[in-house]
Amino acid sequence: MRDDHEIVAGSAFLRQNGVRVGDRITLEKGGQRRSMRVVGEVMQNNARVVVTGWPALHAMAPDEKPIAYHVRLRDGADPAAYARAARAADSGVSPAPRGPDNLTRTIVGSATALTLMLALVSALGVFNTVVLNTRDRRRDLGTLKSMGMTPGQVTLMTVTSMAVLGVLGSLLGIPLGVAGYELVVPRMADAVDITLPAFMTDVCAPRPSPRSPSPEWSSPSSAPWCRPAGPAA
Repeated sequence: MRDDHEIVAGSAFLRQNGVRVGDRITLEKGGQRRSMRVVGEVMQNNARVVVTGWPALHAMAPDEKPIAYHVRLRDGADPAAYARAARAADSGVSPAPRGPDNLTRTIVGSATALTLMLALVSALGVFNTVVLNTRDRRRDLGTLKSMGMTPGQVTLMTVTSMAVLGVLGSLLGIPLGVAGYELVVPRMADAVDITLPAFMTDVCAPRPSPRSPSPEWSSPSSAPWCRPAGPAA
């Protein structure tokens, strides 16, 4: 947010109020009305929460006081050391270092666990197919060896046949997997009324550019008491 008339809203807020990023809405509080532009979306399933800068909140509710500050540390900084220094500088503050968002970690962890399980099942399936295929062809392999085939040639023939099976399985499995992914993941997000960002859903999404290493103070104000009064004129 770069302006006092900008807000970032959660997925549930946008869906339930029929608003899109780029639209303008009017927030109302205690008789104060303020036209705001939605400039971003966050994974938030509380339809009564929007995030804006402190100047905008103060203009609508001058008596409101901040209850917390969010501090983004420089890359490589020690959160625990920062918390101790802040507590030593002012005994009235209660720093609470936080890591990555719990929701993000849950989604990524679940996806990783499912991927590893599917990979293990696939590997066991391929191994089982190789073993059964080799046992079924014992007589054929014995005949080929009696005709002069070396053990290396028998191994090469078996591996080649399994490689062909693997290539065919990949050609069929990858499109079906992508189609199933595109079908299931959006519906899982819809079930909890959030929109997942592209870097969490796109398999081949480009990595986001690194953030500036300089520290940043921010005081986003969640305003559940602000309700949209309709599109701005």
